[in-house]
Amino acid sequence: MNNVLLPLSVGIPLLTTVVILLIGKFWKSIGTLLAPICGLITLIFAISLLDVPAGTYWMGGWPPPFGIVLVIDSLTKVLLLAVNLISFLALIYSVSYMQKYTAVAKYYALFLLMLVGLNGVVLTGDLFNLFVFLEIASIASYALVGFGVEHEELEAGFKYLILGSVASTAILVAIAIVYSLTGTVNMADAARFVVNMGMNKALLFAAALFIFGFSLKAGLVPFHAWLPDAHPSAPAPVSAMLSGVLIKVLGIYAMMRVVFSVFGAPAELLNIILWLGVISALVGVFLALGQYDIKRLMAYHSVSQIGYVAIGIGLGTPLGIAAGLFHLFNHAIFKSLLFLDAGSLESATGTRDLRQMGGLMKKMPVTSLATVTGSLSIAGVPPFNGFFSKLLIILAAIAAKQYFIAAIAAFVGLLTLASFTKVMRFSLLGPLPDIYKKLHDAPFTMLFSLVTLSILCFVIGIFYPFFMDSLFNPAAAAILDQTKYISMIIGG
Repeated sequence: MNNVLLPLSVGIPLLTTVVILLIGKFWKSIGTLLAPICGLITLIFAISLLDVPAGTYWMGGWPPPFGIVLVIDSLTKVLLLAVNLISFLALIYSVSYMQKYTAVAKYYALFLLMLVGLNGVVLTGDLFNLFVFLEIASIASYALVGFGVEHEELEAGFKYLILGSVASTAILVAIAIVYSLTGTVNMADAARFVVNMGMNKALLFAAALFIFGFSLKAGLVPFHAWLPDAHPSAPAPVSAMLSGVLIKVLGIYAMMRVVFSVFGAPAELLNIILWLGVISALVGVFLALGQYDIKRLMAYHSVSQIGYVAIGIGLGTPLGIAAGLFHLFNHAIFKSLLFLDAGSLESATGTRDLRQMGGLMKKMPVTSLATVTGSLSIAGVPPFNGFFSKLLIILAAIAAKQYFIAAIAAFVGLLTLASFTKVMRFSLLGPLPDIYKKLHDAPFTMLFSLVTLSILCFVIGIFYPFFMDSLFNPAAAAILDQTKYISMIIGG
């Protein structure tokens, strides 16, 4: 019966979206009431599924590979928890933050539609349905990036739409190639054919298209051109979702699921992912160093930090993948915190330019403390969570005898610390400009999300061995065991 929570994790946000669109015409605040409740329900589902054994749910009772199947395993549990935790806190934050916008009901409908797509991508065991859910989440995110309908937002949303469509086309062509060779779109069934026939040139070409498409969705260098514009332009809760979970689910998770579970993780594909990660980590942090727009700076750090995750996965070792997944989860926490912090600072000061801020710790102590927590976490300062996941990635690279990559990862960590030292120096410290004398801290609902995420940064860091043993090591074992994935879904 617990597996019924799998379709409900998609169905309840979809139903709530429809209700908000229908009733929102008459009751403008319906989204403000229903959306956080829906986010809380799906978060409770994600937490409940942590204790559920790996298994499947057959949609309509049709067995795989003939019917649509939803899959729960240790990797799915980690992503579901991250997606629904960040979604719930972003929705709570939105209650106060979105009051300055019109058409708020449409915002919540689009937000929940994005949640439908994200949960669907994580749960599906079917390549074509992965594409469908990926498009649902992508289309909703295109609209949310341009939600402010100003010049900057519309330009960023259009660029994101065009490049996202290129990625989606590549992914769809890759799915068509796999289907033409295997006669199935069920991932486990396709994997069985791949195991039997081996990796031929056509499958390698399909795999290359998948990596290209998912890398563009993830914002890995050199496919990152849309990201530094899209993340700053979106409302702060949407920026938190884009950086916190969307690029990870539509990019990194989908890439992992296809490369490992379908293609069996050939060494040449892992090397591509590894070096995409190295380049992204370096290029992203160098581009961030020169930024004074606080949200644009954080967007470039999303490129850099997703590079760390790709490095861990590209190593292909149990420790590397577990560390990469740990950093993926940590990045969801601290980068969502930082974008929400930036939203609070921008709402109070009316600017994103760090040079026009200063001394805000005197007037916004809670937001400032959250900003310090997020900054120290992303910079890898102990005892916060970012330190331990970065350390484990470096140790995994050393264990795999990739000493140069380990050195690059450590160097990027130092540059990240320098970048966020600048953020804290310009925004929180120094003299308070006269125009900010009457400022006060953010409203309660915004502070609730900031404080919760700050506590998580500290708690996950302090108790990281527990989280590694209970979540990330099992997730790494699950994605590495292609045979178990096949047998769980379609039998031996």
